[in-house]
Amino acid sequence: MADADDPVQKLLHALGSPVRREILWMIGDDERAAGEIAAAVDVTAPTVSQHLQVLRDAGLVTLRIDGSFRRYRARPDALGAVQRGLLSESRRWTPRTVTAGDRVSSRTGHLATTAVEVDCPREQVFAGFTDGDAYSRWLGTPVRIEDGRFAAALEWGTQVRGRYEFVAAPELIVMAWDFADEVPVPGDEHRAYARFTTTGHGCRVQVDQLVDTAEQAAFMQRAWTFVLGRLAEGVDVLRGLRGPLPNDDDR
Repeated sequence: MADADDPVQKLLHALGSPVRREILWMIGDDERAAGEIAAAVDVTAPTVSQHLQVLRDAGLVTLRIDGSFRRYRARPDALGAVQRGLLSESRRWTPRTVTAGDRVSSRTGHLATTAVEVDCPREQVFAGFTDGDAYSRWLGTPVRIEDGRFAAALEWGTQVRGRYEFVAAPELIVMAWDFADEVPVPGDEHRAYARFTTTGHGCRVQVDQLVDTAEQAAFMQRAWTFVLGRLAEGVDVLRGLRGPLPNDDDR
């Protein structure tokens, strides 16, 4: 029988839950309050506390008490060890670089990651993802955003639909989306995390897309590379935007 106190067993147990994996990807390199994490993954506060305790026991996150807030941060060293030791064989991550008007880098796997850096302040870039008119202009196709739901019709006819599950301006958008027609991705929602980070040259946008299979990940990687490539090409549209108001929900 496996020892419950064995570090490897704790790690495997922690990563065995889809909710705990989503918490890790959502936290990323940032420090997040427990209430903010609970809202992003759509579970109750007591339940997310249990998940966070499991992640702490496995050494994957750290806790900092800040007054009445409990703030959590992922441990990059532990996550790096997980990727090298556990995920490298089963996920078969393949680095590659795509250039579309700027530096765009992607990795494919069950977690498809795509990123681009643009010469524009973070607030304006974030606004470009939350304002339907601006989104339509830089993407080059109509985008409708109403009451947290969005829809777009790409020029070759593909229909995209989804909703913003959590918005923390100007840092993070958690979205669930799918396609309205036949594509290599099943017709159910997949969650993506768009992170906006200030850099020395402007803003870096990184999208982490959670999917079920390597085939889906390859398709999603191409889709997000296309979108972020259009973002880089449409940076002049972003420079004319006013940034969003700060999010005052500091749960």
